[in-house]
Amino acid sequence: MKKTEILSYAAALEFLYDLQLFGSNFGLENTRKLAALVGNPQEKLRSIHVAGTNGKGSTCAMLENIYRADGLRVGLFTSPHLVSFRERIQVNRQLIPEADLVRLVEEFQPLLQQFPADNHLTLFEVVTVMALKYFAEQKCDLVIWETGLGGRLDATNIVTPLVSVITNIALDHQQWLGDTLEKIAAEKAGIIKAGIPVVTATDEPSALAVIEKVALEKKSPITKVQISDFRFQIPDLSLLGEHQKENAALALATVKILQPQIPVAAEKIQQGLTTTNWPGRLQLIKKTDGGKVLLDGAHNLAGAKMLRATLEKNFPAGQLTLIFGTLADKSWTDICRTLAPLASKIFTVPVASARTADTNELAAAFQSTNPAAKIVIRNNLSDALIASKDEPFVVITGSLYLVGEALEQLGVSPANSAERGLNEWTKAKIPR
Repeated sequence: MKKTEILSYAAALEFLYDLQLFGSNFGLENTRKLAALVGNPQEKLRSIHVAGTNGKGSTCAMLENIYRADGLRVGLFTSPHLVSFRERIQVNRQLIPEADLVRLVEEFQPLLQQFPADNHLTLFEVVTVMALKYFAEQKCDLVIWETGLGGRLDATNIVTPLVSVITNIALDHQQWLGDTLEKIAAEKAGIIKAGIPVVTATDEPSALAVIEKVALEKKSPITKVQISDFRFQIPDLSLLGEHQKENAALALATVKILQPQIPVAAEKIQQGLTTTNWPGRLQLIKKTDGGKVLLDGAHNLAGAKMLRATLEKNFPAGQLTLIFGTLADKSWTDICRTLAPLASKIFTVPVASARTADTNELAAAFQSTNPAAKIVIRNNLSDALIASKDEPFVVITGSLYLVGEALEQLGVSPANSAERGLNEWTKAKIPR
């Protein structure tokens, strides 16, 4: 697409969709080259870099909210998006305006021509550098970066942060990161920079040993966080789930380390933790008829276990209805076994992705674990929502893609299906 063809936000989206043709690239050379072409904005920004299997987004949201509560101008870079692609790049929790995204696409188009045809940049690489440039333009006091996948070779790893944060290590994305906790930990530990402090809540011994080894090699002081270390400092959180206390402890430890460089008043830290908003993660929606819908992007076994623990603790046992859809490359059999005993009725639905798991196979996995449950296979989420509209308590989970679609269909977020496909790692069509 030529530069002169970028005339609208829709055309900018089409350009971003075209970048999916180049799939995923694990390496930093192209990202560094592109950043250099726009003046290396990462060198002008103060950053916190967050990796880990689960809890990255919530930890980033807490850190952003704390520093913004204290008056800083804070950039936030996360993925995937739930509804709008612009969610990925925010300043003071305001999505990048459509006009700015169009402008950046126009500016970056000619730069991409400087890369050989057989070494084209990917969508994630381009958007990472776009975000760097935008945050620098916006004169952000601090930027919170969530890794996309892994850490060591993730495009976000061109930043040199003030602190590196590794939330935890569990099995996920094994086809890219490795099939053991040690291998996955090595990829996540790749964000540790020489002499830069690292904070982690990882408690699995073999994974923690890998992180400690890398920190020792890099001469990076390491802080190992436990909830008990901050039991008197963690307030009642706005985010549901006991696991959010661990994320809060990570945020508190990070803020404590940075106090000499970026001091934050104690009351602002508390304010930040008690008012953090992070959609799609144990998000409770109360309908006008009194019914409740809980949305959670539990997309791996560890996430499913946390969801189950939250449901068992916070919601009375009874008639729970589950709507479930996930991607085929996830450990969905184990996830189904974990969640099946909770529900009396289960709808299996496809995720709006070429990588969706088969709904019949999901249904079989649920039925084998909970033979007493009523299992219903639906062609799409809309059908499942209609069929469950009179149920008192519905849980929608399995994939953030599904949660994003639910936010639209429940009227919580404006409909924006044209942008959901940008979460794909391979070429997707723009929905018309």
